[in-house]
Formats: sequence, C-alpha cells, structure tokens
Amino acid sequence: MQPEPKVNILLVDDKLENLLALEAILERLGEKLVRATSGEEALRCLLHQDFAVILLDVQMPGMDGFETATLIRSRGRSRHTPIIFLTAFSTSDQMLFKGYALGAVDYLLKPIDPNILTSKVTVFVELFKKTLAVQRQAAQLAAVNAELKQSEERFRSLSTCSPVGIFETDTEGRCKYTNPRYQAICGLSAAESLEKKWLESVHPEDRERAVASWSAYIRESREYSEDFRFQAADGMVRWVEVRSSPMLSNHGELLGYVGTLEDISERKQAEEIRAQVIREQTARQEAEAANRMKDEFLAVLSHELRTPLTSMLGWSKILRSKKLDETATAKALDAIERNATSQVQLIEDILDVSRIIRGQLRLNLCAINPITVVEAALQAVRPLGDTKGIRINTMLDGTLGSVCGDPARLQQVVWNLLTNAIKFTPKGGEVEVRLEKIEQETRDIQLISASVPLCFPASSSAQIQVIDTGIGIESDFLPKVFERFRQADSTTTRAHNGLGLGLAIVRHLVELHGGTIMAESPGSGQGATFTVRLPLMPDENQGHRSSEAGQENSVISSFPDTSAPLTGLKVLIVDDETDTRNFLAFMFEEYGASATAVASVDAALAVLEQSKPDVLISDIGMSEQNGYTLIRQLRSLEPEKGGNIPAIALTAYSREEDRLQALAAGFHQHLSKPIDPNKLIAVVANLLKLPPPVPVR
Repeated sequence: MQPEPKVNILLVDDKLENLLALEAILERLGEKLVRATSGEEALRCLLHQDFAVILLDVQMPGMDGFETATLIRSRGRSRHTPIIFLTAFSTSDQMLFKGYALGAVDYLLKPIDPNILTSKVTVFVELFKKTLAVQRQAAQLAAVNAELKQSEERFRSLSTCSPVGIFETDTEGRCKYTNPRYQAICGLSAAESLEKKWLESVHPEDRERAVASWSAYIRESREYSEDFRFQAADGMVRWVEVRSSPMLSNHGELLGYVGTLEDISERKQAEEIRAQVIREQTARQEAEAANRMKDEFLAVLSHELRTPLTSMLGWSKILRSKKLDETATAKALDAIERNATSQVQLIEDILDVSRIIRGQLRLNLCAINPITVVEAALQAVRPLGDTKGIRINTMLDGTLGSVCGDPARLQQVVWNLLTNAIKFTPKGGEVEVRLEKIEQETRDIQLISASVPLCFPASSSAQIQVIDTGIGIESDFLPKVFERFRQADSTTTRAHNGLGLGLAIVRHLVELHGGTIMAESPGSGQGATFTVRLPLMPDENQGHRSSEAGQENSVISSFPDTSAPLTGLKVLIVDDETDTRNFLAFMFEEYGASATAVASVDAALAVLEQSKPDVLISDIGMSEQNGYTLIRQLRSLEPEKGGNIPAIALTAYSREEDRLQALAAGFHQHLSKPIDPNKLIAVVANLLKLPPPVPVR
C-alpha cells in the first residue's frame, strides 16, 4: 500500500529566524513545510501548489500580511485556503476585525505557544486531507456514474439494434424484458411480449417438443440450444434457434434466465439446398459407379462367354470336316463338353441373378440332412481339386438333425463355395470343410417357399465352413465380396475367371433358407473362411428330394476343306487357354502352316528370340501379363528382330473401345472370340497378301 502524500503548509515571514522557529514546531507533523520571506514570494508559491493552511506574518516590509491576504483571496485557487495571522504586536480589535474580514481563521500573538500552533495547524491539515478524500470520491463517483450511463446507453443501443431477439425471465419463466427483435420474431407488441412466453409462439407441430426440452432445461439448469419453427400472428413461419443460460448471483443463487432468439430460416434453407445437392451428387456418383460396374461386368461376361466358344466352335468344325482318330476325337469332345459345361454354369448364374432381381427365385422345400448336401458337393468338386493337387480335408458331424431347404439349391451353395476355394487356392494348397452344430439364441425364422410359408423356432444351427489357404481377400474388398457384379480384379490381367455372381447368389440362397453367411480373411495371401449357418429343424420326420437338371448345347458350323493355302507359313499363337491354344495350332497346321503355341508373354518373347514367325496371333486377356504388354514389347524391337511382324488380336473382349485400344497398341487386326476359322484364315491371308482360301460350306 502506497504512503499517503504529504500536505503543503505555507510559512510566510520576512525574518528567517521566525521561519526556522515555525519549522521546528511543525516538523513533527510530517507534512511538507514551504517557506516564503515576502508576500510576493508567497503569491508565487500559490500559483502552482495547494496548501492546507497559510501562516502569515502581519508586519512585513513592502507588502504586509493584510495586503498579501487580500491578493490570496482574490485568486480562485486560494480563495478558501485557511490563513492564520501571526504578529508580535498587541492586537487591537480593529486589527482583528480587519484580519477576519480578509478571511483569516485565527490570529496568534508572538511568541507563539507551540502546542496551540500545532493543534490549530493539525485541525486544518486533517480538514484538508478529508476535503481531498471527498473530492477524490466525488470524482470517482462521477466517473462511475458516467461509465454507468455510457454502459446503459450502449446496452440500450445494442439491445435495440441487435439482429437477434433478447429476453430475460424470472425463475418462473415470466418475461421481464424483451428487445424489439424478439418482439418482431414472435409477432408481438412490447406489452404482449411481457405477458406471453416464447413457447406460445412456437409452431403447433413443434410446441410439444419445445415444452419438453425447455422443462428439462429448467430442471437441469444447463446451457440450452434448440431449433424450432415459430409461427407469428400473421401466419408467417420461420425457423428460430433458441438459446438460453441461467443467471446466477454472486452467491450462486438462481435469479432467472437470459436467452436469445435468432432467425435461421435462410441457414435452414441453405442446409436443405446443400443436402439436396449432396443427395444428387451421391446419386450421380452411385449411378456412375453402377454404370462403370455394369460396363466392367459386360466386358467380363463377353470374355467368359467367348473364350469357351472359341474352342467349342473350332473343335466342332474339325469334327464335322475331318476324320479324326479315336484319341483326337476324344480330345475334341472333352474340350467341347468342358467348355459347354462352363458356359451352362455362366448362363445359369446370370439367370439366377435375373430371378433374384425380379424376386422370382423360389425354393422346393423339404427336410434334408445337411451332411448329404455337403458330401454330394464334395464328390462333384474332388476331380477339380485333384487336377490342381489340392488336398480337401473334411470334418463332418454325422449326428446333425435336418434343415428345411431345397436340396439342389443348398448343394449349389456348397458347390459354389468349394469351387471358389479351389479356384483361388494355388497348386498344392489345402481346403477344409467343416460341418458342425452350434447353439444360438432362439428366434423365429420365416422360410419362403413356392407354396406355404414355414415358421419354426430354432435354437441351434448347422454351421458349414469352407476354409482355404488361397490368395485371401483384401480388407477393403471384404465388405463387397457378396455384392453382385463385384470382383476384386476385373482387368485384362486377372488370373481367375468368373462373372462375380456366384457369391451374390450364394448369399441370397442362404438368406432364403433363413440362414446367414459371412466371409473372413486375415488379408492378401492368408486364405479365407466362408461360414454358412442354417437353422436346424426340431422335427426330422419330413423328407423328399428335388433336383434340377440342365442341358448342354453346342454350336456346329462348317469347317473348310483340307486345302493348304498357308503352306510354309510360320505362325506364333499366344493364349493362356489350353483348349483355344490347341485348337488354333491344329487349325493352322491343317491349313499347311507351321504353328508354335505358347501360354504366356514371356514364352512368346523367348520364341521370338529364336525365330521370326510370319504372323502373331495373340489373346488379350491373359493372366500375369496381357496381350498389350506383348505387342508393346514386340513393337519396341528392331525390324530385323521381329518388330514389324503382322499381329492379330484374337480376344473375347469385343467392345468397340477394345478394338480401338488393340489397334492403337500395335495390332493390325482385332478379331472377337469365338472366331470362324474361315474368317481367321482369310484375315491372315489378306494381312500377308496371300491368295484368299476358298471356304467349304
């Protein structure tokens, strides 16, 4: 705390010894003593300083004490400063009257009694200090009042001009204050706004929610922020954000609530427009993604259908026109049957998906033992597993009860999962099939059949798991594995065939049986596990079997005679499909050409290093590296090393963009599978400027 400032006391006397005597008496007061040896000097001191009291000698040469006092009183700053006259002469009444008339507060006769002088000066010093304190307080009070007035004017201006409505309520919710914006939002006059609560202006459809939320706020005394529709007396509806906070005293006592109403109609409209734009963008993106997926599916479909047709059509022409020995005939028939079966499966998958989309896939239900379904599927796929050297392990619980289902469709489910596992498992891998009973929470399962719906409580399920050591499933593709037309790889370098329909069909069939299916995989190269759960029936006394049979079709057309227009021609054939490769080699050799058939780009480049063929026939969609890779590497060679060899793309990718891409890559011709041998030979002859062969019909 700072010490109190010293007060000035003016001592006026023409004799220095008198001044020293006065200082000796008054120095114990601890105040500031100021000397003046004449009236003139005293007046100069009064110009810039204020004094608590003036001790003024009467008899001074020049300007005496009375003249000095007269001038002191004539100045505004010193008009009320107390003056004590000091004199060494006997005071007469006339002198006293003159002194008091000039504003003196006392008259002391020298020699002066120190105690009396000290007590009199102390009184005026204290009075001066109190006067200063009162003046300071008055100044502070004036400043506070001015600040309060300014603050009040500012609040009034802010409240009047505020873009948001402001209200204050007591603890009972009664309005104590509202600003003009509040009144405008609620459509009320100033008087009406104090009589009604803001809740009464809320739209009738939102009022129940508003009352509930406000009541909860009052009980919990927390921050409040809600959006409601307000309806004014003229029927105008606007969106309003209501915010409020409790008002507390310095002691934490609840005094009431203060809140705001903000018109957010434009913001709500902008949010709705933005949401609509987002919905439209999302719909457009989904449509674009669906179109891309459709295009990819159609391209894959074209490839999967045309590839087997090439060997089927080719072998059928050979069988029609040639007399083959028994071994060659068996080889041709095996290829036709194998590829026809593949096409039948593709077509059946497409038809199943069509039925699923239209909601026309129905089940022929009966009570069946799931172990018979699994064993039948295993028997069908074992040859496929043996071909790849894949060991199929089983762990089947023969004590399971029955499930209610369609035997053919359930076998389709297991067969599909098994063929998938074998397809995506490399040579020498393993596939494990487990069938066991698991307990689950009781629930009602509704099965849809072609006749009468069947409903029963199921507390346990038959669980079928197909576990492989194959390529696994990436985590980002795992959620999409059961979607229609979805494949992890739909490029021309994909190593596995198929349309991406099988698992979507499996999921739908399992769900039609009231079951569930899920896929799990630790990641790429770590295998996958597919788990099917079907509800077990409590009663096993039902049974009948139904099955479906398909029929195979083959395409027969004419094959040219054995004339040899390509005699001496060296042909390099590149195709990863064995049947197609063998057929093309056989066909060209029958026309007199020398055919070299390889299954990969690397093998083709190796052949090119050893010899320079006259023409290249290459597939596009091959595993590991595709035909575009081959043609790019071929065209990068020098002419003497085969860089200009005529090349024909023979592919199942038959879209116009596929043809343009093949020609742009460096192929001279683009032919779609299945290919008519007459056409292929004619294109080769034309490309090499040979005499055109005469086709035999």
